[in-house]
Amino acid sequence: MNLLVVGSIAFDSVESPFGKSEKALGGTAIYFSIAASYFTRVGVVAAVGSDFPQEDVSFLQSRGVDVTGLAHLDGETFHWGGKYHENMNDRDTLFTHLNVFRDFEPEIPESYRDVDYVFLGNIDPNLQLHVLQQVKKPRLVALDTMNYWIDGTAEALQQVLRHVDVLFVNDEETRLLSGERNILRAVQKIRRMGPKVIIVKKGEHGALMVNDGSFFYAPAFPLDVITDPTGAGDTFAGGFMGYLAKVNRFDEASLRRAMVYGSTLASFVVQDFSIAKLRQVSERDISERFQAFHRMTQFKRDDAWQ
Repeated sequence: MNLLVVGSIAFDSVESPFGKSEKALGGTAIYFSIAASYFTRVGVVAAVGSDFPQEDVSFLQSRGVDVTGLAHLDGETFHWGGKYHENMNDRDTLFTHLNVFRDFEPEIPESYRDVDYVFLGNIDPNLQLHVLQQVKKPRLVALDTMNYWIDGTAEALQQVLRHVDVLFVNDEETRLLSGERNILRAVQKIRRMGPKVIIVKKGEHGALMVNDGSFFYAPAFPLDVITDPTGAGDTFAGGFMGYLAKVNRFDEASLRRAMVYGSTLASFVVQDFSIAKLRQVSERDISERFQAFHRMTQFKRDDAWQ
C-alpha cells in the first residue's frame, strides 16, 4: 500500500431533478479510495457507526482497499442530505448529522506510517496536522479544505499548508484563502503559503492546475445527463492521486495525465447516484474515456503567424 486517504465515510440522502437516493454510500474516503483503487492499493482511515453494513466493507476490500484503519464506533454513521436544482451547481444542504464523525480523531495504523502518498480529506486542519505527525516521510501530501475551515481555523490551516505539496480548492475557496479576486494572483499567493501545485476545481467546467508557473486546464467530459454531482471532487482527487502513486512520479507530464485521469473518473461518478456507476466501471472503460479526452483536447497548430 503506497497511498493513504484520511476523511469521512457517510450515508448520503440526495435529491436531484433525476430522482432520489436514500442513505447511499458516500463520503470523501469512499469516493477517493474507489477511484484510486483502479491504479494502486489504497488504505483508508475513517470512522463508521454500528449501523454500517458489512457488505459495504466487503465491497471496499473487493476493490483492494485496505480497511485496517477503519474504526467501528458505537453510534450512527455520519449522515448528510442535500438537494440539487436544475442548475446542478446549485445545491441545498438539507441536514448534516455528524454522529460518530463528530468525535473522529484519526489514528494511523503502524502499517500505514511509511506510506509515500497522503491525501488529507476535508476535515479540521488540526486533525490534518495530527495525521502528518503520525506518518514518517511521505513523498507527496495533498489536501482538500473548505470555507468553514478557512474562516474558522485559519491559523491551523496555514500551519498545515506548509507541509502540503498539492492543494485542491474551488474558485470561492481560492479567493477566500488568498484575499485576492483574480484567480491567477490568488493561486500565486497560495503557492507562497507552501503548496507547490494548486488545483482549482470548477465543477462542470473542469479544473485548472498551476505548477511552478505552468498552467494546465482539464475540461469536464461532456455528458448529456448528470444525475448526481456528489463526490465528483473526491473522485477526481482519487483518480489524480491514484495515478501519481501508480507511476511514482510527479513531473509536469505525469501531473497533467493525472489531471485527465481524475476528470475521467469524475465523469463516471456523476452519471448515477452515489457510487453506483463506479461499481460497474472497468479499466477498459477508463482507458477508452481517457483516450476520448485526449482526442477532444488535441488540435493542430497553425504556423501561419510564425
